[in-house]
Parts: sequence; structure tokens; C-alpha cells
Amino acid sequence: MASIALKNQTGGDAGTVELDDAIFGVQPNVPVMHQVVTAQLAGARAGTQSTKTRAEVRGGGAKPWKQKGTGRARQGSTRAPHWVGGGVALGPKPRSYAQKTPKKMVRLALLGALSDRASEGNVVVIDRWDLEKPSTRAAKAAIKGLGLENKKVLVVCGPDELNVALSFRNLPECHPILATELNTYDVLVSDVVLFTRDTLPGTTTTTTTNTPVAVSTTETEEAGA
Repeated sequence: MASIALKNQTGGDAGTVELDDAIFGVQPNVPVMHQVVTAQLAGARAGTQSTKTRAEVRGGGAKPWKQKGTGRARQGSTRAPHWVGGGVALGPKPRSYAQKTPKKMVRLALLGALSDRASEGNVVVIDRWDLEKPSTRAAKAAIKGLGLENKKVLVVCGPDELNVALSFRNLPECHPILATELNTYDVLVSDVVLFTRDTLPGTTTTTTTNTPVAVSTTETEEAGA
């Protein structure tokens, strides 16, 4: 297991923590990560664009002029696509862009993304957050104390850390997310992933300034599904 420094909210040393190799020591599979991110972005598309065909445009029921004898080209409706005000030929219609991605592929992509950030030293773990109420000032001070200024930070929050999410959401360089919603795209677009001991995925061993503590957290498969 790789060992990294455990920080506190102000950026001071609070011990060390070992990252689970099954999660943070995986060889990144770039094609799989690309496919999963593509599917995720495709699923985020609304797909509500729509145009009217010649059958849906109002009017055009009568033949503009008789078939023969006028010297002009024959026409059957003023709502044909080549007429001004006519329908649109082969235009977009509401559709779903969602792509089905196997759960094993989603998990592998997430593990690869986390491992890539860990190999670059861009995984930061703190012992806990000490925010009694939402405070953007406190969140900004924490980012400065941890030395994460001018970086895109993905702040992984626990289900009971509402104050943390409310504190970091006003910072443009920070993106708070629940641990159960951790995904490949958000990890890859962030420079640093910030965990607490409770939100750190996998089974890890934490050594504080006092005594070693074994911490078991939620499996990453649930986060990536």
C-alpha cells in the first residue's frame, strides 16, 4: 500500500494513511475511461431539440397553382421543405443520447482515474472537517492551508457533511460531491481529489499522532454504479 501524509483542516500533519492498492494502485485503462466518460457526457445531453416536418407545419393544404399550363414548375404544397415557411427535411427530433455501460467497465474506469491521481500525488486526505456551520471563508482558508490554491479540487463529502458541501460550492475552483456519487469524469477534470478518512474508499490503515486506527469505508463499486 502507498502511504501518504494525513492532514488536518488547516494543512498541518496529522499522521499518515495508506491507500488501498486495489483502488489506488490499478493500471489506468485509457480506452475504457474514454468510453465511460463519453457515455456519461452523452447521458447528460437533454435531447429535446425538435423541428417540424412538412406534415406538422400549419397551412399548405391547397395546391399553389394548377399542374400544367402556367410555365412554372409543378408544386403540390407551399409547406414543402424548399419553400419559405415550409417544413424541415431530416431535422432533429427529441431523442435520448444515453449509452449503456457495463458496471464492471464503470468501476474499472473509476479505479483507473483514482489510481492516476494517486500516482501523481494528487490525492489528499484529511482527518475530518470541523465546520459547525456553512462558511465559504473557512473553506477558502482550508484550501489555502492545504496548498491547493489555483487548482481544481474535487471535495468528496460524506452523507452527513452538508455544511462542507455548502461551504465549498461557492468556490469556483472547488466541486463538492457525495462519496456515493464519485465518478470518472469528475475525477479526471479535477486536479486534486480531497477525501476525509471516512470518505476514503477501500480498507485503509491510518496512523495518527496517537494510535493506529483501521478505517473501512464504502466500496468504490457503489460510487461508480
